[in-house]
Amino acid sequence: MEPKIAQKGPYVLDLKPGTYWWCACGQSKTQPFCDGSHKGSGFEPIKFDLAEATQVAMCGCKHSNKKPFCDGSHKKF
Repeated sequence: MEPKIAQKGPYVLDLKPGTYWWCACGQSKTQPFCDGSHKGSGFEPIKFDLAEATQVAMCGCKHSNKKPFCDGSHKKF
């Protein structure tokens, strides 16, 4: 099963320290974060923690090899 491509490019965000859940299925209405839409799909969100405020590039195409972060995989779509 392939995830839905939510966006053909990264979500560049300034995030505060904390715990986050990245949407892996592409169905969430709160991209790039999980809203529970994956239930029953076989996909699970990916948890990540930030120790300090930082700018991140979150994968939007859902095909990155560095999930939850963008690695440029969207360029092949």
